[in-house]
Amino acid sequence: MQSLGYFLTALAVLLATLAGLRQQDRRREQAGWQRLIALQTGPRQNFQPAMVEALPEPARRYFHYTIKAGTPLARAVEVDMAGEIGLGTQEAPNYRPMQARQLLSSPYGFLWSLKSGAISGSDGALPEESWTRFWLLNLIPVARAKGPDHHRSSFGRLVADCALWAPASLLPGEDVSWEALGEHSARVTLRRGMLEQAVDVHVNAEGAPVRVVFQRWSDANPQRHYQLQPFGGDLSEFREFAGYRLPTRVVAGNHYGTPAYFPFFKVEVSAIRFADTKPP
Repeated sequence: MQSLGYFLTALAVLLATLAGLRQQDRRREQAGWQRLIALQTGPRQNFQPAMVEALPEPARRYFHYTIKAGTPLARAVEVDMAGEIGLGTQEAPNYRPMQARQLLSSPYGFLWSLKSGAISGSDGALPEESWTRFWLLNLIPVARAKGPDHHRSSFGRLVADCALWAPASLLPGEDVSWEALGEHSARVTLRRGMLEQAVDVHVNAEGAPVRVVFQRWSDANPQRHYQLQPFGGDLSEFREFAGYRLPTRVVAGNHYGTPAYFPFFKVEVSAIRFADTKPP
């Protein structure tokens, strides 16, 4: 009986420690959300076609399609989404239903808060760090990652997601440049400190971004080794949100355009906001 008592005491201590760690993660997420909003300062401008007049034609077409003239340029964009996330492999995708909420605050970072059945947690990035923190039943840690390689990978995701849902953050400037790739594609490059990421945006005749592809620093490969490899997705079902015309259907994954492509991310967007920036 004494041994059972020791076991139960140790179990109680372990559960309390894990519960405390989960609460700490939640507080970090909320603080990160608030900081990403606070980093967006300065007067807001309205979009004018003259802002993109010097860009390559596919890039001009992209901005003319995604941002209506006179629309206030959004500093932070909040996206609600639901769909499927593949937790397995190309051969056995193990798709699970999911709901998520994301804040994009370019060039500083993002926060993606996810719930998929018994799994919950977040991916996030701030100027000096990034993280992956997911839990089973809000009690058992199932995925935790951070570090310089993770931070570089997260910056790539930020730039690509901005091409989808935060086009105002990719207007030309000191840290943003565009170059033509062809009649229907252009490459945008965003820089922040030592980080740099190029993303290829493919547009149709109207200018709708129907495909986004980039070389991502990632360890999503059999060797679990960080390397540059293609990541991309197909975009469709565009809707207008407060002067922005943005995709609400996204199918994306690792090794895009290769036989190893695994579209683990399939979502429908239900709402996009540019003013409601309360933490999750």
